[in-house]
Order: sequence, then C-alpha cells, then structure tokens
Amino acid sequence: MRELELKSVIKVCNMDELSAEEKHLIELAIEATSRSYAPYSKFHVGAAVRLDNGEEIIGCNQENAAYPSGLCAERTALFAAGVQYPDVPVRMLAIAARGTHGELEDEPVPPCGSCRQVMVETETRANAPMRILLYGKKYVYVIDGIRKLMPLTFSEFQR
Repeated sequence: MRELELKSVIKVCNMDELSAEEKHLIELAIEATSRSYAPYSKFHVGAAVRLDNGEEIIGCNQENAAYPSGLCAERTALFAAGVQYPDVPVRMLAIAARGTHGELEDEPVPPCGSCRQVMVETETRANAPMRILLYGKKYVYVIDGIRKLMPLTFSEFQR
C-alpha cells in the first residue's frame, strides 16, 4: 500500500495586497449579497465573475421553502455567465457573505461541494483555471484555480 498526499494551495491576503481588478470584483460580490433571497437561513451570499472578455456578472443565493430548489450565489453567477457567454472563459470569481446578523463575515466563506463541482466543470469546459477570491473582513483567500482548492476532482476521472 502507498499513501497519496494531496494539498490545497491558498494564499492569504489583505485587501491592500490585491489588484484594483480583484478589489472591484470583491466589491461587486459584497453588493450582490444585498440582492440575496435568504428568508430561511438569513445567510446572504454574493458572487461576481469576470470573464476573459471583460464582462462582469453577479449572482446571489436564492432560497426556497423546498430547500433543494434553492441555488447558491456561485452557481447563479457561473450559470448566468455560461448562458450569456457560453464560449468565454471565466477568469475570476469573487465570493462574499453576510451572516445571520447582516454583517459581512470576518472569515472567508468557502464554497459548498456542489459549487466546487460546478467550478471544476467551468474550468474544464474552458480549459482554463479561474482565480477564486473568498472575501472576509479580516483577510481574503486567493486560490489560483479550483484544483488548488480541490485537488482530486471528479471530472479528471471522466475524461
């Protein structure tokens, strides 16, 4: 038997260490939290994507009394990008969240497993990694491609 060690590579930055483009995308994600529909969890998440062509698209979580019918912010943004610009790679994705008291989260909030899988498929479809920015008031996680966050992906076994 042998052991396989997989690592996640995440940079921890302050806002002042980010580029103007990265800060702007985070600001869009923060603004998108106000558009969230989260009457059940009171957890408001916003996402913003920047495409290779410079277009920016936002998304936010949309809850439903029938819980499986809701959708996360990351997926609403990525799916909207895929519908509007099906052949344009996503270059960057920013995510921000407001907790149950309405305040922005101190710590970055990571995407759920379903959103991670959609990110894998988005990168696979475009054959290009996307930079992922997870915002927290204290610091920002910067991840250069979903495979740095999730090194063992489902799609790699399907090709």
